[in-house]
Amino acid sequence: MTVISVIQLAPENAVSSWADKLLAIDSLAFMASTMLSYWSIRHKDALWAVERYADRLFLLGMMIMVFVSFLVAFELFTGKA
Repeated sequence: MTVISVIQLAPENAVSSWADKLLAIDSLAFMASTMLSYWSIRHKDALWAVERYADRLFLLGMMIMVFVSFLVAFELFTGKA
């Protein structure tokens, strides 16, 4: 949520547009991770693969979020991206 708020401070250009799109994909990765994690908790019958997919999607979401945060910080502090 903080990154989305900070993007509003950035000047309008292609980087802000990319950041918005990447954060939309990021939210889908987190949502899928949450749903798979919930599924693996509720159905204990040998769903280790589902739990691994949930972990991988969560880590993917974290990596996207960190990338977008660095991208926005670079844009704000340098004025060029």
